[in-house]
Amino acid sequence: MKRFVCLIVWCLAATVAMAKPLQPAPDASAITGLAVKLFEHAHYSHHKLDEEAASRFLTRYIESLDYNRLFFLQSDLKEFEAYRPLLVDRTRAGDVQPGFDIFARYQQRIEQAVALAKETLQQPMKFDGNETILIDRTKAPWPADEAERAKLWRERVKYDLLQESLNKTKPDEAVRILTRRYDRMLRSMHEMDSGDVLEFYLNALCHAYDPHSDYLGASQLKDFEIGMRMSLFGIGAVLRSEDGYAKIVSLVPGGPADLDKRLKPNDRIVAVAEGDQAPVDVMDMKLTKVVEHIRGAKGTKVKLTVIPASAADSSVRKVITIVRDEVKLTEQRAKAKVVDLAAANGAPARKLGVIDLPSFYADTEKLRNGDNDGVSSTHDVAALIEQLKTQHVNGIVLDLRRNGGGLLDEAVSLAGLFIKEGPVVQIKDPRQRIQVLRDEDPAVAYDGPLVVLVSHVSASASEIFAAAMQDYGRALVVGDSKTFGKGTVQTMLSLSAWLPDKDIPNPGALKLTTQKFYRVAGGSTQNRGVIPDIIFPSLYDARDVGESSLNNAMAYDEVQPAPHQNCGVFNGRLTELRQRSLLRVATDPEFTYLNEDIARLTRQIKQGSISLNQAQRLSEKKTDADRLADRKKERLARKTPALKFTEFTVSATNAVVAVAAPAAAPAASATPHDMNDDSDADEEIDAKEPASDPVLKESLAIVGDLASMTPSQSGTAVAATPSSH
Repeated sequence: MKRFVCLIVWCLAATVAMAKPLQPAPDASAITGLAVKLFEHAHYSHHKLDEEAASRFLTRYIESLDYNRLFFLQSDLKEFEAYRPLLVDRTRAGDVQPGFDIFARYQQRIEQAVALAKETLQQPMKFDGNETILIDRTKAPWPADEAERAKLWRERVKYDLLQESLNKTKPDEAVRILTRRYDRMLRSMHEMDSGDVLEFYLNALCHAYDPHSDYLGASQLKDFEIGMRMSLFGIGAVLRSEDGYAKIVSLVPGGPADLDKRLKPNDRIVAVAEGDQAPVDVMDMKLTKVVEHIRGAKGTKVKLTVIPASAADSSVRKVITIVRDEVKLTEQRAKAKVVDLAAANGAPARKLGVIDLPSFYADTEKLRNGDNDGVSSTHDVAALIEQLKTQHVNGIVLDLRRNGGGLLDEAVSLAGLFIKEGPVVQIKDPRQRIQVLRDEDPAVAYDGPLVVLVSHVSASASEIFAAAMQDYGRALVVGDSKTFGKGTVQTMLSLSAWLPDKDIPNPGALKLTTQKFYRVAGGSTQNRGVIPDIIFPSLYDARDVGESSLNNAMAYDEVQPAPHQNCGVFNGRLTELRQRSLLRVATDPEFTYLNEDIARLTRQIKQGSISLNQAQRLSEKKTDADRLADRKKERLARKTPALKFTEFTVSATNAVVAVAAPAAAPAASATPHDMNDDSDADEEIDAKEPASDPVLKESLAIVGDLASMTPSQSGTAVAATPSSH
């Protein structure tokens, strides 16, 4: 039987049209050689590329390609071992052929797996046994041989089919859906070019040193710069790849395409032309390449040939010419809302502010040139604070739950909005020299009650800001049991500065870890994160999330504290604030639900595998659906009104504007809503059920508590001791 299965797999592999192996571009050698030199001389660790680092490099590369261990065989891994003792010299010399050889094998294994999966789809399946599947295989061994890989993929296909069946997809349609899914996986792999392979390979080299150093190729570097300055030059269309087409998902409000009104969501782009030049066919083109064709300089024309979404016949074509302009990505900028809380349980009615800051961003080039139109997270938050002050809010919650960091200078300047002046963060370079970054402006934008809300994914610049507010006693930090724990600083080094050769027009950049940062109280956030003053239950607590879970993460250490001002706002009050919050959380049904979900998720993760028995899964699904239905009914019976608020955003002209119609409060992610409810009663409940974000609601209650307490006087200068937070 084993020989028979192997023969089937071999025959399937033989029928697949194997992709031509990619080869390194001519500039790959120079880029790689330079990357090694920069790592050895500019990285914080100053660690040479030795056999130990090269071994980590190879391991990271293999795992980055096949992280769930479904494609490579153990025989492949043994073959790749031959590269390990040679990798130091070959990489120093700029030889990246090992990476391309391994990727060629990866292509081959994906093609075989897709062929096997599609063949398995045509076979009859029974879902009445005791089979289970391990979804997370990151710690599992690679399949020993073709027979074991065939077994894994049979389980995978069976799992996918069962998922579709549980969602009440008809069998024939399920096969079509999964066939398209597997074809899409193959197409995505075929769309990769030699630049993508080099990026994968050099990122593995970077991650052999630490998890936050990266190599960014030309397109990735451009996307990074766009993300920081919150603008780009193009037409303002969000695209996705679907069945070989670049499909319009949405249009950026106020962008050229939105103002033009002719391009519509679900239109499919088939060709792109620069001005009056001949159109370029973009069917089956990699999406990033399509985007490169569409983007361009301000004032230039781009001509799109599209299949309109409204066309009944896919042979219909429409040509739309749009003049490119600057597109402001306002949806990714800071937002604010004013929440009206009614009097309850002895607490007075209050107006409270919430500022949602998704990242620390700035258009540094414009700001350096004195352009007041330059985007900055600090400018945006300051403008939103002024708006909240005109609304006479009693306190503010600064929500950093989804803020993964950004520009260090922005974290320092943002802290300056809330403290008079003083050190914000300490930075240590590879020579162990300490630099203190300070807020030098004594002006304060807001001195009222402040809560900083964080989560496990609040990282880097978010942690600098939260730690400073905590060490100064300026704000109460609340949220998950700790933040991410990224206490390192990265510097972007454009490789064109060292490779001016005209044959390498854009060699990309290295995002290199060059410093570590420390709190003004002396401790690092590296690996430990920021521990909130008040901790809420979180689903993240059930998962291994954070710096300490990453490979090759740097260690925690401390430096001497920096003398700073202690505001003293919470002196003698923290215990009472915690007790009030603890009582509310203990009696809040939403937190009870959240704790139940945490316990259930913990059990599922510990169990590790999922049943492939349809009756068992249907029973589990019914239990989940009944639980959700009971919760919905309880929420309706509770008659707790949804939060009422007015929302404000920063427009493309940097003006603060009110959102026309207040939206419902964002639903919490506490409960995994992955069930389909088909009954009329449940649909009626869905239509009326109030949205719930218990974490934000409790954060507002805490800032309300702060507002009810008499603020203390300004603090005095102290020589801080290492923080215990």
